[in-house]
Amino acid sequence: MAKLLVVTGGSKGIGKAIIEKFVSEGFDAITSSRSKKGFDNMAGKVHHFVADMSVKSQVKAFTDFVAGFNRPVDVLVNNAGHFLPGAVVDEPEGTLESMIEGNLYSAYYTSRGIAPGMRKIRSGHIFNMCSIASIQAYPNGGSYAISKFAMLGLSKMLREELKEFGVRVTSVLPGATLTASWKGTDLPDERFMTAEDVAEAVWGAYSLSKRSVVEEILIRPQLGDI
Repeated sequence: MAKLLVVTGGSKGIGKAIIEKFVSEGFDAITSSRSKKGFDNMAGKVHHFVADMSVKSQVKAFTDFVAGFNRPVDVLVNNAGHFLPGAVVDEPEGTLESMIEGNLYSAYYTSRGIAPGMRKIRSGHIFNMCSIASIQAYPNGGSYAISKFAMLGLSKMLREELKEFGVRVTSVLPGATLTASWKGTDLPDERFMTAEDVAEAVWGAYSLSKRSVVEEILIRPQLGDI
């Protein structure tokens, strides 16, 4: 039986690139997104579930959907999230709640739904999609950066809690990647990383023997942060 990859927010960008990479290596995949758009031409065996991962009840529905396959999850990628620019002192009311629910709680509740199964079989790998914003404040980062700092904290806690059970945990901290978050920018494409490069880095970390773990992947554009 093929190994199983679970990716939240896998309809575009980094999530989709990770699915395509792992499927090309023989994995089956299960993913969530807010709509089915983006999956029509995806190669390989990909099971899709429509869910807003910022809503706790829908995260539970997604993890129940995964459990319904009655298969061990080999790799979980907590990728769902979104970006709202702004400054802490004057961003719109509710921005912090939106960022925490979409970028942090989604990963927290997905992990709570799936990691116990990994712990039980003493195998698995969790990748948490953090950000350069997890380690560095920058103008216009606002509540997004707060949520990503917290995401790195969650990832470090999962690493500590799961290491004795043979479950590897990796924090992925990408810099500016050419995805929908940068739609409308005047900067040339060459100034950004590609989602495919992030996917290759994730695959490389996964491919190590189970005796080793890459705890953090810090990847930036060649010319530096934007």
